[in-house]
Amino acid sequence: MELYIDDANIEAIKRLIDLYPIDGVTTNPSILAKARKDPKELLSEIRRIIGEDRILFVQALPLDAKGMIEDAKKIVESFGSNTIVKIPSIPEGFKAIKELKKEGIRTCGTVVYTPLQAYLAAKAGASYVAPYVNRIDNMGYDGVAVVKKIQNILENNGFDCKILAASFKNSNQVLELCEYGVGAATCSADVIDSFVNNAAIDKAVDDFVKDFEKLTGKHSMKEVL
Repeated sequence: MELYIDDANIEAIKRLIDLYPIDGVTTNPSILAKARKDPKELLSEIRRIIGEDRILFVQALPLDAKGMIEDAKKIVESFGSNTIVKIPSIPEGFKAIKELKKEGIRTCGTVVYTPLQAYLAAKAGASYVAPYVNRIDNMGYDGVAVVKKIQNILENNGFDCKILAASFKNSNQVLELCEYGVGAATCSADVIDSFVNNAAIDKAVDDFVKDFEKLTGKHSMKEVL
């Protein structure tokens, strides 16, 4: 499962990229607004930090297909070919995805709440579909179950499309989807950190160090080898 940072906080991105096997960064208009910086400068800085090999997701803003297509072309021109354009999974969005597919621009059908939205985005040619796990939960449904159903649809119909699961409230949701073989997940910094934020892990590591220090008085293997 690919793992993305769902954030535009520069310091958080730098730290997580340094520590973890991160595949890229996802953004949306709300995330960019929260950062309170010029969007072009911020996205350019994110691209510099993650490099050309990692994927950057940027969302088109217009609600009509023509505008989405124009936005998509400018986004890829500005931030490189390894940039995927997020397109809302609405009728005009499906139209835009079809056209962008013909032009070789990769897209992600976003704002997915239902399996049929994901089906239409994938069939239109999206490279990813992004269901919002926690938001689906908050509507009274089971977000993880909905994502699993979408995974079944993609696999059973042979679509060349991955799930980019988003909107997580805890690491267990991520774990369930990782176990199910979902293609990708994008998480906030605190959720990614929670993957290994465990007092028992910290204590075990600390015990190993203390035991070795008692034996040798040294703090590393290189000091005794």
